[in-house]
Amino acid sequence: MPARSHTERPVERGVSGGDMPGSTTDCRAFRRTTITCVRRLFVLLCGFEILPKTISTKGVGGRFILSEPVCAYLLDTEEGWVLLDTGMDATKVADPHQAKLYYGDRGMTPPVIRADHDLAAQFKAIGIGFGDVSRVILSHMHLDHAGSVGLFAHAPIHVQRREYERAFSPAAGMAYFRSDYDRPDLDWRLVEGDWEVMPGLTMLDTPGHTPGHQSAVVRLPEAGVIVLPFDAGDLQENFDLDIPPGETSDEAAALASIHRLKAVLAQTDGQLILLHDPVQIQQTRLAPEFYR
Repeated sequence: MPARSHTERPVERGVSGGDMPGSTTDCRAFRRTTITCVRRLFVLLCGFEILPKTISTKGVGGRFILSEPVCAYLLDTEEGWVLLDTGMDATKVADPHQAKLYYGDRGMTPPVIRADHDLAAQFKAIGIGFGDVSRVILSHMHLDHAGSVGLFAHAPIHVQRREYERAFSPAAGMAYFRSDYDRPDLDWRLVEGDWEVMPGLTMLDTPGHTPGHQSAVVRLPEAGVIVLPFDAGDLQENFDLDIPPGETSDEAAALASIHRLKAVLAQTDGQLILLHDPVQIQQTRLAPEFYR
């Protein structure tokens, strides 16, 4: 395992556990809270994965292949730039040998990553560089979320302890590319359960797709609450019809996580921005545009 591993205490009760958004007892207090340290949210489109629809919707749409977007989120905050997920490692796609090794030999279709999906180019268009990122938070450690984490060795990288343990265990499946994250220079910060990163940015423990999956609730000055489910639900269909993801570590937990996020949306009048939905992405405001 990487040499540098740290533990961050989860936040105290009142921000975690039953007092988080999604609980029936404290949602009104959360809804009234308007203080936020988050100024802007940028959606970074990092490429497209070519997948059977059943990867996203359990038992539904087996005849269909989808071109699903892969996104990351960059937050401009009073505490610095925060990156939520890092997209894919483009070198594993561009190099034919690596593409065969990581995708072809595993029965997967290589993603589509074009010049305008390049992470560095999108950062440049916003007016910053990788070194400006003060912290990275991973929803989980699959190849399309932690693929470029090595670009941010200068920043602390926050992930749920259960996810970290799964990613480094023999039980990690083929969606974990260990070479992406098994690096001694990465500064891991392990969290457990719900936690508040700062006022306006809360991470919710939403297991099921993977053991340590987490989702984000962002409060913006003008747009209000935006819920980022990551892979708790790929498509609008997951939320509209209560369909769990096709790939899960715990199907019951995955469905409970969808229900929890739906409760947050209802209680906060929030907006859902999906990471993998090929329909919604066409209406999403993409970087260098932003949500304020």
